[in-house]
Amino acid sequence: HTIAATRYCTEGREKIMEYKVPKKADMTRRQWIVMVRGIVQEAQKQEVERIGIVWSELTDFPAIGDDLSRTFAEAVYMAQYQFRKYKKRPEKGWKDLAEVVVFAKKSDKTCVKKECAMGVTIATQINFCRDLANISGADMTPTMLVSAVRKAIKGTKIKMRVLNEQQMQKKKMNGVLTVGKGSAAQSRFMILEYAGTKQNQQPTVLVGKGVTYDSGGIDTKPHPHGLEMMMDMSGAAAVIATICAVAKLRISQRVVALVPLVENMPSGSSMRPGDVITMMDGTHVEIGHTDAEGRLILADALTFAKSFNPKCVIDVATLTGAALVALGERASAIFTDNEELAQRTCTIGEKRGDYVWRLPLWEEYATEIAGTRGDIANIRTKGQPGAGGTITAAMFLRHFAKDYQKNWMHIDIAPTMTAVFDENLAKGAKGSPVRLLVELLR
Repeated sequence: HTIAATRYCTEGREKIMEYKVPKKADMTRRQWIVMVRGIVQEAQKQEVERIGIVWSELTDFPAIGDDLSRTFAEAVYMAQYQFRKYKKRPEKGWKDLAEVVVFAKKSDKTCVKKECAMGVTIATQINFCRDLANISGADMTPTMLVSAVRKAIKGTKIKMRVLNEQQMQKKKMNGVLTVGKGSAAQSRFMILEYAGTKQNQQPTVLVGKGVTYDSGGIDTKPHPHGLEMMMDMSGAAAVIATICAVAKLRISQRVVALVPLVENMPSGSSMRPGDVITMMDGTHVEIGHTDAEGRLILADALTFAKSFNPKCVIDVATLTGAALVALGERASAIFTDNEELAQRTCTIGEKRGDYVWRLPLWEEYATEIAGTRGDIANIRTKGQPGAGGTITAAMFLRHFAKDYQKNWMHIDIAPTMTAVFDENLAKGAKGSPVRLLVELLR
């Protein structure tokens, strides 16, 4: 079975470009999304500027579901993305696909312009998220990221506040300050607020891990594991892109994004294995490993989230390599005690293409991070070392979300930080889970 796309050549000629696909009965929604991206990437490979697609033929598969217009637009824009900040521009310029024309009958209610436009808006922010994550750590320090976001929110109704290190000290954000103190780059804590269109509503608070480069600290990562660690702020990039999309789509919900920003580096002033730090909420945390730093900065952010009287708190982080071991590269791990939120998240993830899988938060796991000299530790202290690392990391965060535990969810996006080889996306940052978050907020 093939899909035909009319290829409009630069010389004005037309040519049919065929793309092989599974049989109609075998095509799933997941495969359909990848197929759309594949058509776009094939056109780019052939240096085609413009293609035309017949909508009825593109969607003539019984098992791909509904809401296809938005999904199609997202797939096109995500497939078209290339990160070129550090590449020299060719003399004749980049030969990108400039236009995709969709031919649909007016009577076809499955092709909706408004939904396509929404998909373009969301995908544009996903690609912004990918840009932020792909930029090298030297060019995206905490203060540089603040500047990039300040520029990005111009013209929107997003309000921005930034706490410097002195202001964080007054709030006793020692988790953030301790991780960042080994770096020459100053740490920051960014607060983004979108009021929504409804008055006096409790906000949904998004928390994003913003480690702009993670060397591992004193417990330094061995080569080659540090090569992609400029992307350890992918959670921060995701919540920033999400609140930007929410504002541009004029979604009614009130949204707050909290983004602790640090660089985790080894030096004479770095935190040491064995240190005990006092967190913003007064918890004493033993440092069992300096490369388990993300949960420390998220903990202070989760404590700070309480001040907004949130109706829901969702944190997003490239938190553990253990999540990647558990799930592979195709799904993020989610953790929550809220059954309804868990089911809704899984359903939306499947529909939007940001796939997730729920892992347990049983009380028994809490005993595995019990402290010896402090209250809790930032790694497992009981039982087999390293076992269930993604779960014990989530249990650590749950400790700091106790005041709103039934309305909290943790998303570990370490498995989906980068594109998989067969997803028809450019190598590098993937932009997870922006599509999922936007839909949860609608």
